[in-house]
Amino acid sequence: MNTSRWVLLAGTLVVVCAGGWYGMIWMPGSSYQGALPLATDEIHDLEQKLHTHVHTLSRQIGERNLFHYDELLLAAEYIRAEFKSAGYEVLRQTFDVSGKVCENIEAEVRGTDRREDILVIGAHYDSVKGSPGANDNGTGIAAMLALARQFAQSPVSRTLRFVAFANEEPPFFQTPNMGSRVYAQRSRQQNERIILMLSLETIGYYTEAPNTQRYPPPLSLIYPSKGNFIGFVSNLANRNWVQQAVGSFRQHTQFPSEGAALFEWLPGVGWSDHWAFWQEGFPALMVTDTALFRDPNYHTSNDTPDHIHFDHLARVVTGLQHVIRDLANQP
Repeated sequence: MNTSRWVLLAGTLVVVCAGGWYGMIWMPGSSYQGALPLATDEIHDLEQKLHTHVHTLSRQIGERNLFHYDELLLAAEYIRAEFKSAGYEVLRQTFDVSGKVCENIEAEVRGTDRREDILVIGAHYDSVKGSPGANDNGTGIAAMLALARQFAQSPVSRTLRFVAFANEEPPFFQTPNMGSRVYAQRSRQQNERIILMLSLETIGYYTEAPNTQRYPPPLSLIYPSKGNFIGFVSNLANRNWVQQAVGSFRQHTQFPSEGAALFEWLPGVGWSDHWAFWQEGFPALMVTDTALFRDPNYHTSNDTPDHIHFDHLARVVTGLQHVIRDLANQP
């Protein structure tokens, strides 16, 4: 029996088999449903720390990119200072763009017994032109800084690298001047063994209102209409990594979650720094609230801290701690 079918995806007619679809969307465990548990003292404490990071980046510093270069430098200085205060030796990868020095900023926890295996946790610290970038991507940087502090005194089997990238936003996205592209190319040239890269991209907007979540067609037929979940997304080649990440998150965390391994050409699937690692053959996935498919303030002047749901963000970061620990210690 022929179980394949034709599906309209982003305006292109393609044929996929039913089993293929199942492999793309099946995830271990079940997404959490119902009221969130009462927040613990640890969640409240983390919430305040995340708020401080996002407020500093988006309110005190504001729009930060090559067109607001002084602010971009201030953001880099803030990230370096936070790494240092957590006890890290900070590494800088500098590169020139139009006569201005840009930098990727790195802090590393050496693995205890599998040091050559590297897990990269990355986020971009620039904001798009015209936006203070609280959610995109102040939340990603805030989460990365919080996770780096968590693991500074808690080593794991594999090496962890926490990296802040410059120049993810247009006009540098998917160009040689994209910070993560520069970083991934260097890693390939040095024959580094990056087992996985996690891109933390726009992770702070959540709502229980109905019909607040949009998708590229036909994903709306599969996934929830409420924008209350954290998403794990990658391409077909990295399906197993997405399943591992989602499975770990669901095992440890009472918070809604969804995952998918999709065609790279679907809108949104490759729209962050994980794309740069794909180009060099490294496994990579994105953790996201789905950005423009949910957040009405995306890439606008209204992307401010008052629209961020810090309690939810803290719960997601707590879940990611478990995901990273599981991935870094897996046999």
